[in-house]
Amino acid sequence: MDGEVTAEQARRILDMLTNGGAMEDINTPLALRLIPLALELEDESLAERLLTHAKTNAADDLESGWATFEQLKIEEAPIEKLAELTAHAETMAGAEPLAAAMAHHVALLHMASEAYEEAQMFATRSLRLREAVKDENGIAYGLALLEALAKKQHNHETALVHGSRRIELLMKMKDEEGQMEAMADMGHSQATLGQFDAAKDLYTQSLELAVVLEDLSGQLVARWGLADIAEIEEDYETAMLQLSDCLHAFINAGLPTPIAVRERIEALTNFNPSDEKR
Repeated sequence: MDGEVTAEQARRILDMLTNGGAMEDINTPLALRLIPLALELEDESLAERLLTHAKTNAADDLESGWATFEQLKIEEAPIEKLAELTAHAETMAGAEPLAAAMAHHVALLHMASEAYEEAQMFATRSLRLREAVKDENGIAYGLALLEALAKKQHNHETALVHGSRRIELLMKMKDEEGQMEAMADMGHSQATLGQFDAAKDLYTQSLELAVVLEDLSGQLVARWGLADIAEIEEDYETAMLQLSDCLHAFINAGLPTPIAVRERIEALTNFNPSDEKR
């Protein structure tokens, strides 16, 4: 949370770097990093200026490739066009990070359209490229995508394989936020397979990290999963405790509680287990 930048701060940073003639001192990599920030602030005009600047000032074919990739994302270009650019990048010397990023993006687009086999192919290509250059952050992202794809195809055993490797890598990297998310994802797979003790252990570890990191979204995911398991085991008191603690965490932070949490607490409050046994 300490590293978050407010919209006002982001605006000041962008203005400082781009107003007047300041943009002339920006190189292509920095211009490309600023484009998502401009888009987040809904400043499409600045995003276009930054993209034009990035393309014009590209130092070599690799930087030009990154700029073209950003342009195609903004334009929401067809998957075929992105796949073609991915194949071209794989033939360029030293372009493994670019090719991997494009293959990952294409995989995400295929997954969104439920073309899981195609998504699997591009996700695997991306992971192999990232492994070749020992890009640990990229490998973690790639494993998360393959894990998600395995779940989409109801192959939870495979999801566990990817999830286990992902957690090991994130622990090595000392990435606590990543571990929090990965443990919750793997907990879901374990619960789906009926391995409730393992799932509870993973959700609990995820929750502990979420509390330390003061990550309310992480707390919500972990407590929701723990409540699911408690209800399956007919331990309604524990389910209510998890959801109530989640509600209080949002209240203490001065934030509105997700409607789904309130609705689930109300449903549990009105639920009478004896009714199901009649």
